[in-house]
Amino acid sequence: MDTKPFASGLSENAVTVTRVAYRQWHALDDDLVVGRGHAHHRPDGRLFVSIDAWHDAAFDRLAEVMVAALPAPLYTVVDEADTELTAGWRRAGFTVRRREWEYAVPTDPRVTGLEGVLPPSGVTIVPAGQADEGPLREVDRTIRDEVEATAGWWQSMPAEVVPRTEGDTVVDPSKYAVAAAQHRYLGLIRVVTAIRPRIGLIAVRAGEQRRGIGRALLAHALVTAHRSGFPAAWTEVHESNHAATALFEGVGARPMSSNLELVR
Repeated sequence: MDTKPFASGLSENAVTVTRVAYRQWHALDDDLVVGRGHAHHRPDGRLFVSIDAWHDAAFDRLAEVMVAALPAPLYTVVDEADTELTAGWRRAGFTVRRREWEYAVPTDPRVTGLEGVLPPSGVTIVPAGQADEGPLREVDRTIRDEVEATAGWWQSMPAEVVPRTEGDTVVDPSKYAVAAAQHRYLGLIRVVTAIRPRIGLIAVRAGEQRRGIGRALLAHALVTAHRSGFPAAWTEVHESNHAATALFEGVGARPMSSNLELVR
């Protein structure tokens, strides 16, 4: 294990940072754990770090040791309202890369205005769990490639944190409802329900946008959640994704908080 002393001024003893496991560190002050640091890879391959510390001195020393030990670039995510934590990462040389807004989305169609909304002619909504896996993976891959070629997937779409097999972006096909035409799928929506439904992705092929397909997919997902007894769902929207912002705010979604992704 690697142990490095650091005079914190908080006690007569030095604060030390110790690597306790692979990409895990503890900060000790007089044998008391006063901070923990951890690093892990997200599904997109980027390396994210986190620190939970009792005081600034422990945070700063953990950040210093971790930055020196880990390969750049490094990323972290903070609640924008947590100004103390944000300030700590800024002291460590991190800067804001992106902001995501978390929305509470009503499900009652009388509130959303989506009652009776149908897909355009020739398009049907296939409920979650009934989509064919092959065409589902094809439309997911096509949409990702289209977004990557323009705005950039990781620059404009919600962060994805669910572990998955390398190269497999459809983790659980049963969570996707799709908009289907005669020979292919045109769009998809992914909803995962734990405490409440989370809309993790809604997207439509580039050539099929502005036809009401995304709105029909959202209407289907929210009505399904409403029938299951959920008064609200939630989702995250990247601040640069104006189309998604307009779609959700247009059905009465309310921004509840925001997260910052920082990078060094």
